[in-house]
Amino acid sequence: MEYRYIGSSGLRVSPICMGTMSFGTWSDKSEAFRILDTAFERGINFYDTAEVYPVPPTAELAGLTEEIFGQWIKTRPRDGLIIATKVAGAASGWFVPPIRQGLTAIDRHHIERAVEGSLRRMGIEYIDLYQVHWPDTVVPIDASMEALNRLVEAGKVRYLGTSNENAYGLTKANTIADYEGLARFESIQNNFSLLNRRFLDELANVCRQENVSLLPYSPIGGGVLSGKYNSGEIPANSRFADYRNAPDVRQRAMADRFVNEATLASTTRYITIAENAGMSPVTLATAWSMQHDFVASTIIGARTADQLGESLAALDVVLDAEVMRECDKVHEDYPYAMG
Repeated sequence: MEYRYIGSSGLRVSPICMGTMSFGTWSDKSEAFRILDTAFERGINFYDTAEVYPVPPTAELAGLTEEIFGQWIKTRPRDGLIIATKVAGAASGWFVPPIRQGLTAIDRHHIERAVEGSLRRMGIEYIDLYQVHWPDTVVPIDASMEALNRLVEAGKVRYLGTSNENAYGLTKANTIADYEGLARFESIQNNFSLLNRRFLDELANVCRQENVSLLPYSPIGGGVLSGKYNSGEIPANSRFADYRNAPDVRQRAMADRFVNEATLASTTRYITIAENAGMSPVTLATAWSMQHDFVASTIIGARTADQLGESLAALDVVLDAEVMRECDKVHEDYPYAMG
């Protein structure tokens, strides 16, 4: 297994990270353990969760994923695991976090409440990578970074990361951290896939120049790149079937963003590229995500352990220049498939 460093931190992680957001809804405890065991036995040492998981997030279930994951942690050597979790950001136009009565913020009070809750639910003494789940546009970033730095100084957190952030936010946060002598963001966790290359516009350059690692999520476009949505119908028991039927208009909009004419047309062509290269489209998409110099580890997800094989197969794949060019040509024809 090739292990990669996250940013300038001492965290060495497998090039694939096991995501856990399905644990407690789409995956029960037994299946979650099977998923985690399968990943661990394949050499995966990096695991990602969040205080608001499982998805779809609800006030009743928030924190259940960390509880399930915490029970599994006890079956493995703690020092062999790199554990990442997240503090929920402030309410925004697209999402109100179903915790702390929806009044969350990236300030000292909420950060301390969140980290204590995560440590308790997982039954651990420290978190390897603590991430801001999405930005807070009201609380000054210097106050947020100071509050996060307190966690590092207290030994509750080893390193910091952010998520769903833009180039300005990442740059400003780390500039403040550098000037004030605070812990910086070593990673950024954003959506990045064959269907969504927006990270390449500005953020990739920031990561290269500032030695910050991307931890891409949704490398297979929420399952779209598997081809399962190309039959003309939304499969039952799939993520976007759930979202299409959700009462929340924002979840329905997300389904349309991921599953639309452009994403399906792109996927058809990626399937052909994968077949010609002798691999599944899931393996192609995961390998493509991993094959960028600013990526430390690609976050995969699964509802069942049986779904992991094609994603984990990417550990043994390096896409050649011709395959990469063919993928680029699809993007040229559908540059912003995900809207």
